[in-house]
Amino acid sequence: MSDDRAAGLAETANALASGELTSREAIERALARIEASRPSLNAFRLVRAEAALEEADAADRRLAAGEQLPLLGVPVAVKDDMDVAGEPTAFGCGGTFPVKGRDAEAVRRLREAGAVIVGKTNSCELGQWPFTEGPAFGETRNPWNTAHTPGGSSGGSAAAVAAGLVPAALGSDGAGSVRIPASWTHLVGIKPQRGRISSMPDPEAFQGITVNGPLARTVADAALLLDCASGSHPGDLHRPAPVRLADAATREPGRLRVAVSFRMPFTATPKHLDPGVGAAVLSLAERMAALGHEVEEADPRYGLVGLGFVPRATAGIAEWARRVPDPDLLDPRTREAARLGRTLSGAPLRAARRAEDGLRRRVWSLFRRYDVLLVPTTATAAPRVGAFDGLSGFATDRAMIAACPYAWPWNVLGWPGVSVPAGVLPGELPVGAQLLGPDSSEPLLVSLAAQLESEMRWHERWPATADEPGAAAR
Repeated sequence: MSDDRAAGLAETANALASGELTSREAIERALARIEASRPSLNAFRLVRAEAALEEADAADRRLAAGEQLPLLGVPVAVKDDMDVAGEPTAFGCGGTFPVKGRDAEAVRRLREAGAVIVGKTNSCELGQWPFTEGPAFGETRNPWNTAHTPGGSSGGSAAAVAAGLVPAALGSDGAGSVRIPASWTHLVGIKPQRGRISSMPDPEAFQGITVNGPLARTVADAALLLDCASGSHPGDLHRPAPVRLADAATREPGRLRVAVSFRMPFTATPKHLDPGVGAAVLSLAERMAALGHEVEEADPRYGLVGLGFVPRATAGIAEWARRVPDPDLLDPRTREAARLGRTLSGAPLRAARRAEDGLRRRVWSLFRRYDVLLVPTTATAAPRVGAFDGLSGFATDRAMIAACPYAWPWNVLGWPGVSVPAGVLPGELPVGAQLLGPDSSEPLLVSLAAQLESEMRWHERWPATADEPGAAAR
């Protein structure tokens, strides 16, 4: 492994299994990178330095005994909305949270695969916004240009992977919170089918709109992490049939029918697609056509999908806000959203849940003719850090929707999507495109993403080092 920062998830696992690297070495290097990056990136809310080193030593003993697991001894990070035994789960909020007695099911499965959880990454309060900033932890910054946000709400996980602090990380996606930061940090981010990764200890997260998903530099690494974290728990409300995505990442997708759309779902707020983002997505569509896919413009019938989102999202905020030990420390916008969620938690929430099947039928009509839908991940490149400071809740929502109008409908539908790098705009600001599909279409989406990666080689382009913000990528 000539460039330790560049080592991906599978490469690190192979180096550990072959004896080229020890887990203690891998964890020590990750911890050193995390510590060095704190002033410039601030990706982590909590670092498990002592515990991770103890777990690394245990992993080395298991490796020496010949034990084989897909991630044995590999450093991995998780977002701070996932329970890790012995640590608090603050989810971007201030105050003293209780230590958790057991791992969330997704974390338990990562550990079962042998991963060492080096820390918990920053998120904005309760995952509401496409930036990762807050009084409880400060500002998380984008490794490509530290004057800008890495996105949110899984911005800490994205920054950690984009900077090479860890080879991969788990985030969560309730309105694009994996796909948006993947787009803005030149990563692959997968929002899996609802229930693909267990949400336990909650039967579902945020009224079913939020799922956990991986962030990685390559499709194969994202698929590997997703496979290791996936699986149902008896308490889950959603339990799709298992799929094996690591295998899908090695298969050709075949000749596909791809619909390209720039249409934005109705929100009654102003939105505009940045020409640079549009050009990057069109270039990706042209690359697909050159690979032999049938590509043409066609729009999904979103309908009033927003009516199925707002009650569920705000009800989820209200539910989570009740866990906060000191609600007075919450951002006024969070308290406002929680109040709205409590107001909508009766008949409006039930109506929103009932509307899902009809919305699915409307959008699924596109997939009678097409296999995959290609849309921008975001409408703009990453905003500057502090761009949302001082805004009211309504103004924040307007600004958020203007920047990120494309991702959230798939959370209402519960279907999978993959954000892949589409280009880097002036100012070293990456942008991405989404590959979207219907129910349980992750294998097809992953195969197509892997084919594009083999052509575009996006994983070979890195941001400047964290102490050289905005410099040319190597």
